[in-house]
Amino acid sequence: MKNNILLPLTIEAAPADSRPTLEAIQKGFGFIPNLMATFANSPTVLNGYMAMDAAWEKGTFTPVERSLVLLAASVANQCDYCTAAHSTVLKALKVPADVVASVRAGKSLADTKLDALLQYTKEIVNERGHVSRNTLDVFLAAGYTKAQAIEVLIGVALKTVSNYVNHFNPATLDAAFQAEAVK
Repeated sequence: MKNNILLPLTIEAAPADSRPTLEAIQKGFGFIPNLMATFANSPTVLNGYMAMDAAWEKGTFTPVERSLVLLAASVANQCDYCTAAHSTVLKALKVPADVVASVRAGKSLADTKLDALLQYTKEIVNERGHVSRNTLDVFLAAGYTKAQAIEVLIGVALKTVSNYVNHFNPATLDAAFQAEAVK
C-alpha cells in the first residue's frame, strides 16, 4: 500500500460518523474488509456506499444476479480487489466455478438470461451508459424489465465508487478473498 493517501481505519481510529457503520459491517461480515475500512476515512463515502448497497439488496434482482452485476462491473473496471471479493461471494452463493471463471474472463454464459444481464452491465460500464438498442432489446427479451434496465445502474454505481477508490488507493486483499485473487 505504498503511496496510498488513505489507510484502512479501525473502528476506534475512524471518524465518529463512520464508527456505527463499521460496527455494522464487522457484525455482518465477521470482519471489516480493507476497502470498507478505507472508505471510513470519509463518513460520506462509507455511509453513502452502504446506503446505496442496502437499496441494491432490496431491489428486484436475485442475489446471484446482483452479485454477477457487481462482478461484471468490477472486471470491466479492472478492479482486482472487487473481482476477488465478488467471486468469493458468488462461490458462497453456490454459483459454479466455471460460471465465475467465464465472467472473469469476459466470456459468454450458457444461461442466456444471465448472459444478457452481463452483456448489458459490461456495455453500461465500457460505454459509460451509452448502451446500444440491440443490447437493451436482448436484455428485455431475456425476461428483464424496463425498470430493471435502470436498476442495474445502482450496481454499476456501487462498483464505480469502490473500483475507483481502489484504483487510486489500492487496498490489501483480505484473507477471506485470497482464494479468488486475480493472478
